[in-house]
Amino acid sequence: MSEILNNKRIIMGVTGSIAAYKSVILARLLKKAGANIDVVMSDGATRFVTPLTLKAITHQLVMSDMYDLKSYLKINHVSLAERCDLIVIAPATANTIAKLANGFADNPVTATVLASRSPIIICPAMDGHMYENPVTTENVSKLKSRGFIVLGPESGELASGLSGEGRMIEPEKILEYIKLTFGQISGDFKGLKLVVSAGGTREKLDPVRHLTNRSSGKMGYALAETARDRGADVVLVSASKIESPVGVNFIPVDSAKDMEKVVLGECVDADILIMAAAVSDWTPVNINDQKMKKGDEDILEIKLVKTPDILARLSTNNNLIKVGFAAETENLDSNAQKKLVEKKLDIVAANDVSLADRGFESANNKIILFDNQGGEEDLGMLTKYQASTKILDKIKAIMKIKSKRNR
Repeated sequence: MSEILNNKRIIMGVTGSIAAYKSVILARLLKKAGANIDVVMSDGATRFVTPLTLKAITHQLVMSDMYDLKSYLKINHVSLAERCDLIVIAPATANTIAKLANGFADNPVTATVLASRSPIIICPAMDGHMYENPVTTENVSKLKSRGFIVLGPESGELASGLSGEGRMIEPEKILEYIKLTFGQISGDFKGLKLVVSAGGTREKLDPVRHLTNRSSGKMGYALAETARDRGADVVLVSASKIESPVGVNFIPVDSAKDMEKVVLGECVDADILIMAAAVSDWTPVNINDQKMKKGDEDILEIKLVKTPDILARLSTNNNLIKVGFAAETENLDSNAQKKLVEKKLDIVAANDVSLADRGFESANNKIILFDNQGGEEDLGMLTKYQASTKILDKIKAIMKIKSKRNR
């Protein structure tokens, strides 16, 4: 799990939509991610979700009355607005969007937004054809022009039974966009383009068969998500079928040749390359146009040829920070250091994939980092997200060394 939300203070605005039940889920996700959450509710929102429910989740202030004399804050909406890092309104009704677009401040949600200078995310939710109405469309455009971030809505079945555009996007996606927003504001990789490859490539034998390996792509995806949270402009080149993280430029590929073409093209203006993909070493010389049938023979021989070495093609690019992975089943240290030298890498992340509790298809990795400064760091057993943070920290350290040399 990314640490980008640790101790961030977020105001969650809740307005009067049936989708307000999702605000409870979002509050729980934000709390789990380490954020401090203050909740502001319109009167309509309290008809769907009680302030007590959200207070039980957040353990923080829930403001549903602008004129609460019992509050410890000097002026509720102003005090909250001054101390927050970001505001997210989920759900945001058509009524709330209209009020925000026209400067109304007649409830805790709208008054807090008007008093804030923080980034503001709104997640529209409404029924029928309300979102498609030209009035709503105009109001949304106004908010976007003023810097509001508008997420959704999605199309699907609505509370009335109608189907159309108006469903609030899911809390899990909202969480990812919040992390993306913080990364773009203050991430330590802000302004850097990072290319990461993921998954096991597939080398086609015929229309229904291919050669591949056990790589799930989880490590590459964890690196892409963590780099995004730290502000990088991330390109994820993936042979995995896992859904792409929010906010990254996702480019699907199949074979080693496909991956080579995309990676080389994206690295022309990149600052960092992390080759976390398990690229096939061999590919069939001939690909059958039709499915190969099982005949009378007991042995089938397939002639293979080496696939392109992507890292070797980039070995002369000294402006690019290059990170490789060495997934080994024996002689881990020596094989990793050999790869570091031969491919002219800055860092090699070496892991033993012969054990069931780490590496391929596992949630964990036990990685040793070798760098071109002679450093060696055993990260121990970590989740792939924890390991990705350590790898990015090492990249940052290597970049600082390179920067000093170039002065």
